[in-house]
Amino acid sequence: MNAFFALRWLFVLVLLGQALSPAWAAASKRPPNIVYFLADDLGWADVGYHGSDIKTPSIDKLASSGAKLESFYAQPVCSPTRAALMTGRYPIRYGLQTGVIRPWASYGLSLKERTLAEILRASGYRTLLLGKWHLGHVSPEYLPLRRGFDYHYGHYNGAIDYFTHERDGGLDWHRNGKTVRETGYTTELLARDAVRLIEKHDQSRPMFLCVTFNAPHSPFEVPEKYTVPYRHRKGNARLYAGMVAAVDVAIGEIMGAFKKRGMMEDTIFVFSSDNGGPSPGKVTNNGPWSGAKGTLNEGGVRVAACVSWKGHIPAGTVVNEPLHMVDWLPTFARLAGASLEGVLPLDGRDAWSTLAEGKPTPHEYILLNVEPTKTRSQGRGAVRSGQWKLILHGDPSGSGAGAQLFDLSKDRGEKNDVAAGHPDVVARLFGALRGYANAAVEPLVAGDKPDNFHSPKVWGEFSQ
Repeated sequence: MNAFFALRWLFVLVLLGQALSPAWAAASKRPPNIVYFLADDLGWADVGYHGSDIKTPSIDKLASSGAKLESFYAQPVCSPTRAALMTGRYPIRYGLQTGVIRPWASYGLSLKERTLAEILRASGYRTLLLGKWHLGHVSPEYLPLRRGFDYHYGHYNGAIDYFTHERDGGLDWHRNGKTVRETGYTTELLARDAVRLIEKHDQSRPMFLCVTFNAPHSPFEVPEKYTVPYRHRKGNARLYAGMVAAVDVAIGEIMGAFKKRGMMEDTIFVFSSDNGGPSPGKVTNNGPWSGAKGTLNEGGVRVAACVSWKGHIPAGTVVNEPLHMVDWLPTFARLAGASLEGVLPLDGRDAWSTLAEGKPTPHEYILLNVEPTKTRSQGRGAVRSGQWKLILHGDPSGSGAGAQLFDLSKDRGEKNDVAAGHPDVVARLFGALRGYANAAVEPLVAGDKPDNFHSPKVWGEFSQ
């Protein structure tokens, strides 16, 4: 009898171990490589699988081989989105909820935050960042190599020139903290370097590769070869299409390098934009969603996104459950078997069961942003819960008067404010938004351009 009970308990423990083990454990001897492709200012409908005339076969293939994330949210602009990815926490927690970090700013992502790169590196990953950082460069402590990355190649600011690699007269192109003076189109340079790193990677160690393109953000610049199929477009719209196409080619080359080395089944790939497209209808296309970059309407914060991991996420999956950029940190940590010790309280949730098994979103509420009334944005905020979305243009600590409520299951364009008919829903969502507002720290927007600003010859170059 004792032997019987011992065997039964052993069986229970085995099942429990299987249930709690990382998703990779059954299929591989080490955690998966993690690859994140982040586009800059891409419109939701500017990918082929959303019906665009812009050809994006590589992105489309990634999407069809795994899950299309059709209710995936980022922040309204790029620095906050990058901060959310790196911390798993809403930007209200550390003052990056308003605007972007300007080249002259005297602040960056709080040094108290433990980044995704730090977490994965502590778990044995080689951590690589190629492209735009945009989380501060006021001192060396804020640069990628001090925030968990083993390697960085790219730029610190946004909106650099694609060929000269300059921003406001200062050179902004670096490798591991050292200035690099070279010619070439940034999208192509990033792809070439990524392929080089993949070709020489030691496969006994997992890789976290984050490729953060500055495209298709303005200035609108691209080699002419990419624009040839888009002669029907005019002006910046044509250049933008070529820039998106160049990003797709780069993604195809990088994924091809993984395939060539037999690493596809050991790698999870994620693609998304950092916010919605600016100037929808003129240059970009945000599809059925209203609003644009910088707004809290769906067109500003709901972005094109997909994820693929062969053998783990069924091909052809469509995830309509709402998820947010903050969810990647706990999800990746779970897949990596990484410890979250020392990480400040997360807003993100482990979304693996939603991605791979079709389970409901792990969120009751998703904060899209909230800003206190002291800022120039005058207290705007938005929160989503299930089918409902509340947008507030006013004081988030007040009564909630003037809040708009939209039923996204019936009203994708946010045209019909149904607040008057659902006061209970308004009260519930406004209570959640007020809670976030009360927990928010003041935005670090004091780093606006000073009157005596003069561009350095090189951004982020420090005396040793």
